[in-house]
Amino acid sequence: MGDPSRFAIVQCLAERPRDVGELAGQLPITRQAVSQHLRVLKEAGLVSAEPVGTRRIYRLNPVGVAALRDQLDTFWRRALDGFQNTVEDKPEEKS
Repeated sequence: MGDPSRFAIVQCLAERPRDVGELAGQLPITRQAVSQHLRVLKEAGLVSAEPVGTRRIYRLNPVGVAALRDQLDTFWRRALDGFQNTVEDKPEEKS
């Protein structure tokens, strides 16, 4: 998700399922680049594909997205806990 194009693809798919051509039409990257990003997202479990005729329709995988959200929640909870501990442990400065 660190790539801006991948994030944009996820945002588009959050609206509704789409094929590669439709995604490429919404983004400033080529169809080939969209396909490469979709492959990475699919390998990460964030996207699934369903063949419909000669096209493949891509959609967000709710299980993968939920797992990513859990990881992000854990990351931010630990970061904020660490920040809070640092602030609470810091001695007050005297003027």
